[in-house]
Amino acid sequence: MVAQLRHWLWGHVIFILVVHASECAFNIFRYPLGSIERKYGSLPESERLRLKEDTRDMFYFGYDNYMKYAYPEDELNPILCRGRGPDRDDPLLGALLSAHLLIEDKSQPFGNLEPEWYNGELLEMASDLASRFMPAFESSKTGLPYPRVNLRSGVPEGSRTDTCTAGAGSLLVEFGVLSRLIGDPVYEMSARRANRVLWKLRNENTGLLGNVVDVDTGKWVGELSGVGAGLDSFYEYLLKAYVLFGHPEDYYMFNETYSLIKHYMRRGRPDCNSGVGDHPLYVNVDMKNGGTHTTWIDSLQAAFAGIQVLAGDMEEAICTHALYYTIWKKYGVLPERFNWQRISPDVMFYPLRPEFVESTYLLYQATKNPFYLHVGRDILTSLNNLTRARCGHATVHSVLDMTLEDRMESFFLSETCKYLYLLFDADNPINLNSGRYMFTTEGHVLPLAPWLRQHTWENGLFQDNTPAPHTNLSLAGCPSINEERIHRLPLKSHYLEQISFSLGVEL
Repeated sequence: MVAQLRHWLWGHVIFILVVHASECAFNIFRYPLGSIERKYGSLPESERLRLKEDTRDMFYFGYDNYMKYAYPEDELNPILCRGRGPDRDDPLLGALLSAHLLIEDKSQPFGNLEPEWYNGELLEMASDLASRFMPAFESSKTGLPYPRVNLRSGVPEGSRTDTCTAGAGSLLVEFGVLSRLIGDPVYEMSARRANRVLWKLRNENTGLLGNVVDVDTGKWVGELSGVGAGLDSFYEYLLKAYVLFGHPEDYYMFNETYSLIKHYMRRGRPDCNSGVGDHPLYVNVDMKNGGTHTTWIDSLQAAFAGIQVLAGDMEEAICTHALYYTIWKKYGVLPERFNWQRISPDVMFYPLRPEFVESTYLLYQATKNPFYLHVGRDILTSLNNLTRARCGHATVHSVLDMTLEDRMESFFLSETCKYLYLLFDADNPINLNSGRYMFTTEGHVLPLAPWLRQHTWENGLFQDNTPAPHTNLSLAGCPSINEERIHRLPLKSHYLEQISFSLGVEL
């Protein structure tokens, strides 16, 4: 049964968005065009359809070879055509919850997904799996979960006690949904307690969090604060938890954190699309004083533009995305770390990550600007030309010589291909009903439903120490988008030329 369920899950990769901007119209001819605007100003419908089919072919090339050579192992070695695993970071809980909810959706926007044998087994498996995670919380002295737990025996004796902020603080969405599905608040309470502990551990001078904390002592092991690896999904889940559950505590935490990020981490000219100065950039800083901590940014930071879309900060999202697009253009893919001071990669590999693709998709959904379809075409071309191997797509070992490593991580199929396909699939039910769904940080689809906001245990969860929310954070939608960003280049041409020139990239 487990193998049957897993096979079924792999075969139903479905997609989403949370931005309410699908009705924004596009009319490029309202403005006089320069050469860059003409290049990016439109994409023929026939080309969009071709790109959609090419993306579908790319997915099935990887998926069919995974099933042929690797299943039931977790990943595929696409050069030697064999399986590898296990993947100890496999996000199975979200997959189980998403699949169960899509099966139970009476409107069936994706057709009838219910196997004839189905009787709630996925929810039962999700509940069982989550219960096996609980020793990570129960054994903790601080309320922060241990980073490793044996699903049979609990936290291993003598196991490591350091965990990243994202790992400890990115559980609320899945745990909250599970609690509501089965009527047991213990999972949501545990995840919320971990978030509150992290909140109390913020630096007293700056209000910033570090990137690594000791579960036993609550002391910071890593004092780097940024928007990339180790912290990214913590910010994302504060906002998405508010969208799902509607609690002001989550809204307040995100709004306060986002304000501090912009205050301490943002460099460059004050406004994205006006004024003078360097292109805006979010840098890694020291959590104690906000001073620059490193001169590199990492590829996971490319997802931050998508968070800014959801938060309604469209101009900032446009600028954040433009930086990573220019780096992509420079190498053909994104290096894992890029040194913005030396204009060169610090860590050379690209493991087919989805974050940049995700932000491209979200920005297109929010603006309907064809510029982002052109970006998607560049991504698809790079993936097919630079990473395709005998039995799938392979990790780029070095962006300098494009040598490959024999590994296709599972997120390539479940996220990278998914977001790219959605970008080109205008008629996908997810895109036609964008206000009904939300992505988890691992790309699983969850419904935005009233029942997620109606539960009897909430008074016990929020009666004490709930911060009052700020009210200056708007959610995404057409009204928050400058009309010019819809009908012309999202980033004005001279600013796009500026960032391209500074990185040595031809448009």
